Amino acid sequence: MENQEIRTISVIGAGQMGHQIAMLCALGGYETTLQDVQAGALEQAQTNLQSLMNKWVLKGKISEDLLDYAFSRLYFTTSLEEAAGKADLIIEAVVEKLEIKREVFSKLEEYASPHTIFATNSSTIVNSLLAPVTNRPERIVNMHFFFPPLVMDCVEVVKSANTSKHTAEAVMEVCKRMNRTAVLLNKEISGFVANRILGALQREALHLYEQGIADYKDIDIICRKALNHPIGPFELMDLSGIDVGYFVMEQRYKETGDPEDKPYACIEEKVKKGELGQKTGKGWYTYEKHGVK
Repeated sequence: MENQEIRTISVIGAGQMGHQIAMLCALGGYETTLQDVQAGALEQAQTNLQSLMNKWVLKGKISEDLLDYAFSRLYFTTSLEEAAGKADLIIEAVVEKLEIKREVFSKLEEYASPHTIFATNSSTIVNSLLAPVTNRPERIVNMHFFFPPLVMDCVEVVKSANTSKHTAEAVMEVCKRMNRTAVLLNKEISGFVANRILGALQREALHLYEQGIADYKDIDIICRKALNHPIGPFELMDLSGIDVGYFVMEQRYKETGDPEDKPYACIEEKVKKGELGQKTGKGWYTYEKHGVK
């Protein structure tokens, strides 16, 4: 299959990553299907996208004609079989848990065409851990977008030892049509590049907090004022979702068995309380309609 033959893309999972990735695909000119098992999630995704993209039109970021064109190419379904059956490329964006991703990939293998490329948006789980439940290891790749995908101009494309050169090239071309900067990683490593660097910062911030060296708010202030970071590490955890970070730590600990990779107690406590950040109204900070409290 030549690169230009990728005409249809399906995104699996309509959460905070998936629905924006689907919009990027549609804006890139692809026939795009967004799938989720929950009809309510699809309705919320459609509402969020309409609101966000209308703001883009008002700000002059895109034309109303382009917006209408994109939405005319964007479809919503609860049927995994329907989404997989029509796609040249499938981008999985479900919860960051290996067993759930494997279950999804196994079902996709049943429904998808043999030529279809499978990509996972996982921020830490390498694609070779998902390939064994399929019959297409050469057509599987990581396609890691950053949150929020409609704003962040970077995609980490990660090859396993089995990923074909053609698969990587095809996915890189898709990123180009989405107007995203894609960076190819030729070897797998848990966390890839950005999250390994970011993870090191966050682990140190959590260590300093748990040791009582400084309050989380003060650590954020130091990172913003002294290091010129746009937001502090605790603010970023709230933005990305504390549960997402927890699942990443949990998965890496399962892989390595290294106590250094085990989720921090303060993170585990927040997940148990359901204090997951901006999406729940409370994480490290409390969120109201008009910002942080």
